Amino acid sequence: MTTAIIALNVVVFALQVLSHYFGKDGVTSALWYVPTYSLADGTHQVAAGALPGYPDGAYLNAEFQPWRMLTVMFTHSVGFLPHILFNMLALYMFGRNLEQLIGKWRFLVLYLFAGIGGSLGVMLWGYADTTGLFTPTVGASGAIFGVLAATVVAFKSMNANVTSLIVLLAINFGIGFMPGANISWQAHLGGMVVGALTMWVIVQTRGPRLKTRQTVGLSVVGALLVALSCAFLVVSPL
Repeated sequence: MTTAIIALNVVVFALQVLSHYFGKDGVTSALWYVPTYSLADGTHQVAAGALPGYPDGAYLNAEFQPWRMLTVMFTHSVGFLPHILFNMLALYMFGRNLEQLIGKWRFLVLYLFAGIGGSLGVMLWGYADTTGLFTPTVGASGAIFGVLAATVVAFKSMNANVTSLIVLLAINFGIGFMPGANISWQAHLGGMVVGALTMWVIVQTRGPRLKTRQTVGLSVVGALLVALSCAFLVVSPL
């Protein structure tokens, strides 16, 4: 499963590069995530002063496209090659071990949940900073950080020394706060939280006798992610 995910990311990146040079970035814009895609369809009034340059407020035409919270986790920046190289290297190094530990289907669920968690981190930050609602995000970083956090939880449950992994995770998370880094730390945080939570559920319900409990637990996490993904439909950040 790890190899398949890496292959999918590489294929999508190749299509992104082609569309960057020959198609006006059509592939990237079709797959990236912008928090406004989580707003309900229609026209929304932006409060006065909520956005820089619009002291009297503005009106926004939104399209509800929640599937982008999934598609974005297979995109990368075409202008910064280390972006996909680091993500795929991290996935290759840690994803394979985690997949062997919990099985390919649980790993797939964890990866997708963490990726959605990354999108949720970006989306929910819109309540604190409305300017971020209009910023496109690309990358599998949320899912990758989720895999790293899940590895910490899994190894910790086996009483393994996870100090070096925690330091690595902290350093890479901290890079997102460096001036000019242009990295979404919100996606990293969301992915880590959801990845750790999903792995905790798997660890607490391992064993054939707890299979049903594990299915229920993962279903609850999935339902929670869906509910949070609809937050803007209930309480608009604008």
